[in-house]
Amino acid sequence: MRIVVTGATGNVGTSVVRALGDDPRVREIVGIARRRPDWQAVRTRWVTADVARDDMRALFEGADAVIHLAWLIQPSRDDAELERVNVEGSRRVFEAAGQAGVPALVYASSIGAYSPGPKDRPVDESWPVGGIQSLFYSRHKAAAERMLDAVEAGFPALRVVRLRPGLIFKREAGPEIRRLFAGPLLPARLLKPGVLPVLPLPDRLVVQCVHAADVAEAYRLAALSPEASGAYNIAADPVLDPGTLARVLRARRLRVPERPLRALASATWHARLQPAPPGWFDLGLEVPVMDTSKAREQLGWTPRHTAVEALEELLAGMREPAGLSTPPLEPHAGGPLRVRELFTGLGRRL
Repeated sequence: MRIVVTGATGNVGTSVVRALGDDPRVREIVGIARRRPDWQAVRTRWVTADVARDDMRALFEGADAVIHLAWLIQPSRDDAELERVNVEGSRRVFEAAGQAGVPALVYASSIGAYSPGPKDRPVDESWPVGGIQSLFYSRHKAAAERMLDAVEAGFPALRVVRLRPGLIFKREAGPEIRRLFAGPLLPARLLKPGVLPVLPLPDRLVVQCVHAADVAEAYRLAALSPEASGAYNIAADPVLDPGTLARVLRARRLRVPERPLRALASATWHARLQPAPPGWFDLGLEVPVMDTSKAREQLGWTPRHTAVEALEELLAGMREPAGLSTPPLEPHAGGPLRVRELFTGLGRRL
């Protein structure tokens, strides 16, 4: 089988390439990325392309499946560029897969595609996909799903799978995630368990996560299993509520109201002290808790790592720093003392 993976050099992409390389049925992996990596992977051929500009149909001809992972988090202050890649780029990938006659398309949706929902009970894949309107990431994920609806209707022979994972962590992603969401002003020492005496969190800040290797296995199953179709929630146990997060960091949980923390996130964003817009805080408050039984029962997916283990790996990778020799995961992409992050403006793409 020949599998094409867009966004193959990032946090999820590198794990997906590894998972596909371990499957003897996969004879070739075509890894598409905006910048060619130094990293070498089994049976992988790298192609440099921009999903929003280049001819994707030609790259998809003859493929048995396309896994679409390409997505921008930065430049988080450039709405037009984010929409160009995330929304327009996704539309071009979906349509090119249909036009090229690819049998299967697997799209990297997200828990962020969901409309606001409950924290006290899990919801299945039928929950509305309207996004959290204050965050570009969530709006774009929901918009891409609507476009995929149209493509799926227009190409009935195309088997479409949508994976909706929670937050995705692994050790090698530490530098990238720190750059995308914390910036260079966060002292690495604060990420060590036992250093923070208290952790101020509101009750509704409840999230789910999954290890990148486990979500990669879900992508492998989705791409290679002919019966896989539709949407699947992907997350590991336990749910990361404020008490669990405090235990991981060995800090005392301090219950605080949402509004002051949201104001702080907004103020530091606008002052360019950190790169993550306040909509990310809203996402943590608003997205529902997902029921993952469909993926476990129908896709045959079982995570090998707990959510706590995935989070602990990420924190370790942020402190070290870990990384991988691909442009997104390069541990020293920010330059000495991470000065490039400062000079290019927090929230700009490196």
